[in-house]
Amino acid sequence: MKQALNGIKVLDLSRTLAGPYCSMLLGDMGADIIKVEQPGKGDESRYFTPPTWNGESCYFLSTNRNKRSITIDLKSPEGKEIIYKLVEEADVLLENFRTGALDQLGFGYEEIKRINPRLVYCSISGFGRTGPEKSKAGYDLLLQGFGGLMSITGDADRPPAKAGMAIVDLTTGMFAAYGILTALLARGQTDKGQFIDVSLLDGQISLLNHMATGFFATGKLAGRMGSSHPSIVPYQSFKTKDQDIILAVGNDGQWAKCCDSLGWTDLYNNHKYKTNSDRVDNRNDLIPIISERLSKLTNEEIIKKLEAVGVPCGPIHTLDQVLEHPQVKAREMVLDVEHPIVNNLKIPGFPVKLSDTPATLTRYPPLLGEHTEEVMAELGYTTDEIKGLKERLVIGGFSKPNI
Repeated sequence: MKQALNGIKVLDLSRTLAGPYCSMLLGDMGADIIKVEQPGKGDESRYFTPPTWNGESCYFLSTNRNKRSITIDLKSPEGKEIIYKLVEEADVLLENFRTGALDQLGFGYEEIKRINPRLVYCSISGFGRTGPEKSKAGYDLLLQGFGGLMSITGDADRPPAKAGMAIVDLTTGMFAAYGILTALLARGQTDKGQFIDVSLLDGQISLLNHMATGFFATGKLAGRMGSSHPSIVPYQSFKTKDQDIILAVGNDGQWAKCCDSLGWTDLYNNHKYKTNSDRVDNRNDLIPIISERLSKLTNEEIIKKLEAVGVPCGPIHTLDQVLEHPQVKAREMVLDVEHPIVNNLKIPGFPVKLSDTPATLTRYPPLLGEHTEEVMAELGYTTDEIKGLKERLVIGGFSKPNI
């Protein structure tokens, strides 16, 4: 089946997470992703361990499906010529080097634009390519702190906490993919490529969303509230008789149903808790009462009663529970991948479902340099020329694993 990005070639110079996650999203939709790695070493995430799976980094495996891996020494003159040839044929160049690093290598946007004016050049950095902090390195944890996320994450009486996943890197990868697709659509109208500046910081500021607007409106800083919500009550986790549960009463109608189904007539009739505004103002009185009552019921009892009347609630799953859940399986959100080294490889599936041009798994996460000769041949290099480049260490060799 034809995919939406068939025919789009992406030259991926990025590594670790934000860039590779972006290119994976594009590859899922049919783009040809040529992942350029350092000979003999490769993407740093190949060594982000533990955990490993048959010696392969789970970090790398999770973010690099639907790509071809080639290894090139970017600092060698012959390596640069290979990159320039790839640029001539590419639709997109993706990179996340430090500010100025690719300019020094001869791969900055102005140089690349002269070779291919139609190329979309997406640059991912920690703090952006402009401003006083532009030269700083960016890491997910660093930007969770710098970007304000950690100041509003965790319990009020405990130190700031980071999100459980690499939320900064992953969302930046999504923003980058969004920018690339937008630029490709614009190219269809102008026949020109353009430069895209995406940063971990900018993504985090965008995600502050109503928190930032609320601060501008009131001058008050949002604080750490654990799982609770500053504007809705009850809307948080609670301990039950056997495990934790989420109760998300989003409006007064749901509050009425919640109280009726659980027999909380006294709470519903109490003027202190009548409206959501009342409940927010009196949360310090209400939440302990709800906590005490729910602690005497099992998770199953609560969910059965509340779901019967349409009140949002649910368990807090561990990873094994959610990945084995029938709904997750029905949504095909776990992919079984045939891999030459990793037996029974499983990775998260496609989060976007297109009816006519769906995302498809066509390639397992590549071994280092696995497609170097294939891509070089496509560029017109002969077998002898490829052999010579290997001998001069311009490109890396590849040996198929002994299965």
